[in-house]
Amino acid sequence: MLSPKVPRITRRSTRRQFMLISAFCLVCVFANYIRNIFQGGHTTNITVKTFLEPITVMRTTTAWLQPSKKINRQLDSTPPLEGQKKSSKNAYKKVSWEDHSASLKKHKLHPNGLLEVNPDGRHPIYDLIEKSEAVWKAKLKDASRSLHEAVIEYEQRYGRKPPLGFDKWWEYVEENNIQLPDEYDQINRDLEAFWGIDPRDLQIVEFMHEVVPQTDTYTLGKLNMADPITLLNYSLPHNTSKNYDMAEGGKMIVELLREAGVDKYIPPFRATFNPHDSPEMLTNRELWSKAVAHAKEGKTCDPSSPASTTPFDFNAPYPSHLWPNGDPMSPSHTRTFIHDHRAAMDPCQNPHLLRQHGQFVKFGKGVEPRNLIIPILSFSPSTLHHDIISANPMNWIRDLPLGANPAWEEKIDERLHWRGANTGIHYSKNIIWRLSHRVRMMEWASHNLYSGLRILGLGVKKDERIGEGTVVDKARWVPAMLDIAFTGEVINCEEGDGTCGELRDMFEWRKRVSFTDAGKYKYILDIDGNAWSSRFKRLITTSSCIFKATVYPEWFTDRIQPWVHYVPVQIDLSDLWDSFAFFRGDLNGDFGHDDLAKKIGEAGRVWSHTFWRKEDIVAYNFRLLLEYARVMSTDREAMSFNHWASKF
Repeated sequence: MLSPKVPRITRRSTRRQFMLISAFCLVCVFANYIRNIFQGGHTTNITVKTFLEPITVMRTTTAWLQPSKKINRQLDSTPPLEGQKKSSKNAYKKVSWEDHSASLKKHKLHPNGLLEVNPDGRHPIYDLIEKSEAVWKAKLKDASRSLHEAVIEYEQRYGRKPPLGFDKWWEYVEENNIQLPDEYDQINRDLEAFWGIDPRDLQIVEFMHEVVPQTDTYTLGKLNMADPITLLNYSLPHNTSKNYDMAEGGKMIVELLREAGVDKYIPPFRATFNPHDSPEMLTNRELWSKAVAHAKEGKTCDPSSPASTTPFDFNAPYPSHLWPNGDPMSPSHTRTFIHDHRAAMDPCQNPHLLRQHGQFVKFGKGVEPRNLIIPILSFSPSTLHHDIISANPMNWIRDLPLGANPAWEEKIDERLHWRGANTGIHYSKNIIWRLSHRVRMMEWASHNLYSGLRILGLGVKKDERIGEGTVVDKARWVPAMLDIAFTGEVINCEEGDGTCGELRDMFEWRKRVSFTDAGKYKYILDIDGNAWSSRFKRLITTSSCIFKATVYPEWFTDRIQPWVHYVPVQIDLSDLWDSFAFFRGDLNGDFGHDDLAKKIGEAGRVWSHTFWRKEDIVAYNFRLLLEYARVMSTDREAMSFNHWASKF
């Protein structure tokens, strides 16, 4: 029986098969490589394990392929070999700015007006400036250009007709080139709740308040349409000179309206003014909300109910009176910047403000709301108050003295500058004055002098992650970077209980700085005093880059743009070092953004000359009194302006 025939395998045939298989594998690998090239830019990390494990590819889709979907995805998360380091720095170098921006994370915007920094995002000030510039351009572009457009915009915003005399107000707007004629939302915020209260009750409450002795008020108004606006009543100190000084703001408002020739168009009204810097009418939030709700429903409610809410508890201790949110030196400390300045001023959304500002700290046991909604006009209420904001003409200047506004390149001092008195609170043993904002500012500039500072973004390029910051020597930075001090003598303090002496010993007291010398600083801090900062008009006219910390919305807040005309900072100054260093740079001036600071400073000066003229003050108060006269009238419909374009 024959044995089966076994095929003979030669060495040559084995070598041929191996070569064919190898060639096929090489073709596949090469084809895959070519395919990846045409799919977009990529970074390929090939190790000795390439043929044993999947290839790790960092692929970023290029803009010309998918412009609306810039993605950065890791196809495989294979860790590097032992001893091998991942080099994100090299990876970043291989990615263009257009692609790299997609690999950075976004920062988080909170409704309380604060931006929470994501260490994996780029420096947020780039985003804040770009967003703010776009908002400002859109606001200017969308402004009404005719009475017809203004009426339509008004009714869309507020759901009612404009007030009687709105056409005369518009004539004044056109004749005097008033910018942003739609941006008067502050007036609506101030008066909205009064629409939910019977005007007869409002008149009674207003008159009762103006006749109460020793309340420090004065009342302006007119009894008939043809009458001039005059002083109708007052309850002020008997000292004649003090009496006159306290009513100076109201007197200037009347004179400006009269000089502009518009007082004759304002219907009869009685308006009681608070002559002090600080506001008076702390709002019962429950009562205010109910009044606003009734206003939207066209109903009214009793202004004497409900009962007062529980005062804020001031007894809860903080880990530090300077840094209630934790040590900013810690990498785990959450960094924030302001993205909405008005919201960031609101203690209802930011309760920590109640322990960081003299306006609220001075109550000692906490602030207690009133049980009545009283219409009274003030110059600087906080968002907790329902005082009606009027445009304050005091401390207004047209321009600076010659030599007080040098060109940016001639501003020779790059330190952050501030001078002022120790206002903001009354200093005594019975008041926790160390929590007040100006004392906190001085401690910010000197507290724990020999510790370090953690500064965000030093040496970080625009297209790189901001990281957790760089630690610098505060003992070197403070004297080199800051020029902040109280001036003159200690004021507003109790000498008998030792508080005045304690203040003298705590801080350095320097001489005042002239306007001319102040103009030599590129960077200037503006912070509240007893109330709003009356120096802001002067400061923003200097062309310097102004850093502003406040809890008081002002009449122009809707008409100015943070990060375009000034740099907003929180009242605890927790973001000031980071913001200042972004523009100023380090001790040597490296890593700064002098061009952006110059742009903001010059834009602020242009804004001052365009949006804060006497004509702009007149336009605001003119419209405010038209609105006020209507909401206080028992015939609100008759006090409304009828226009053919109206939908009501």
